[in-house]
Amino acid sequence: MAAEVSRQAGRGRPLRLLFQDEARFGRLSNPRPCWAPSGLRPEVGAQRVREYSYAFAAVAPRDGVLHSLVLPEVGSETMSLFLAQVAHHHLDDFILMVLDGAAWHSAHDLEVPPNMRLLPLPPYSPQLNPVENLWDEIREKWFSNLLFDSPDAVEDRLVDALGVLHRDCRRVQSVTGFQRIVNIPLNAY
Repeated sequence: MAAEVSRQAGRGRPLRLLFQDEARFGRLSNPRPCWAPSGLRPEVGAQRVREYSYAFAAVAPRDGVLHSLVLPEVGSETMSLFLAQVAHHHLDDFILMVLDGAAWHSAHDLEVPPNMRLLPLPPYSPQLNPVENLWDEIREKWFSNLLFDSPDAVEDRLVDALGVLHRDCRRVQSVTGFQRIVNIPLNAY
């Protein structure tokens, strides 16, 4: 991988580091704690309808650039479509896309654009993928304690949430950026 990055740099192509993930959003509710006036117990509805849409997202935590696509399913075909969309937005860059080990990320029929290389995260390490923080943000701010009448209503809400985040790079940067680690000498304690 380092050789590929060096080769691309020799061609004058800047490196763009992106993290990618997918998430499922649907009508299966997950009640969360919420505020209510003192002395009142909040009522939160629940529903168990298993209808879903899937959000694909790639984020650059350094500058808060977000790419997303909402699709009805996940698989190598939809992943290829998403990768092509991201690559099209960064034609002059060499993209290093860090992602988890989902089966469709390494399927034989996955089409990886020529200006992109995929780098898998270690197994069972979702905490290393900053896009997971983005999903938490969306679920907390846009989906918390809501019931939806239809799958289209879920998809509309998801598209609205992603649209807000697309326009707010600083917020995406804040949600997905890891804190800087400061080197503290061991003998300081």
